[in-house]
Amino acid sequence: MPMKILIVEDEHKIANAVREGLQQESYAVDVAYDGEEGYNSAMYDDYDLVILDVMLPGMNGFEICQKLRAEGKHMPILMLTAKDQNRDVVKGLDTGADDYLVKPFSFEVLLARVRALLRRPQETLGEVLEAGDLSMNTVTKDVQRGGQSITLSSKEYALLEYLLRNKNKVLSKNNIMGHVWDFDADILPNTVEVFVAYLRAKVDRPFKTPNLIRTIRGFGYKIEA
Repeated sequence: MPMKILIVEDEHKIANAVREGLQQESYAVDVAYDGEEGYNSAMYDDYDLVILDVMLPGMNGFEICQKLRAEGKHMPILMLTAKDQNRDVVKGLDTGADDYLVKPFSFEVLLARVRALLRRPQETLGEVLEAGDLSMNTVTKDVQRGGQSITLSSKEYALLEYLLRNKNKVLSKNNIMGHVWDFDADILPNTVEVFVAYLRAKVDRPFKTPNLIRTIRGFGYKIEA
């Protein structure tokens, strides 16, 4: 998905493993390894979901969650708690977390929780995103136009999904870079243009139907039916 996720976890092995797994699922992922960095990242950047460990140096997960909610940040928060710490679960939910996961956990379970939380703000869109005769199933990752399957790279998929989730809205290059690429990704100024061109070559050019991806000169790009 072209969703941007922040992981706040001081255990580097866990944080990096989760990041790699989520990146393989086409999410853009940033990692903070302590509470202060995690709070500042969540507060001042635009994330669609935060995976937040309870036990952190500097500022614990409860404090971060409570402060973010007090500041009007409403992104879903998935809290990671220690095994058998029911009081942590209760406290986490009371401070504003949306869900919790007990360590140790399988990546498959975490991914299912992430998908469920990310669907909540997008419930009206459902699992299938459409623009004209183009459709994307966000569960099976199947993309079709006019009934014909389209094979995309993970980054092309992420870009297309971000466009589809914002159908008929003009998205600037900064918007796109912020949601489709990680914060520390090594991208050039024309990277967005290059990937839009890749996407057009697969989604628009082979079909006789009208082009869906439009360039709004001086502003950015949009997909429209």
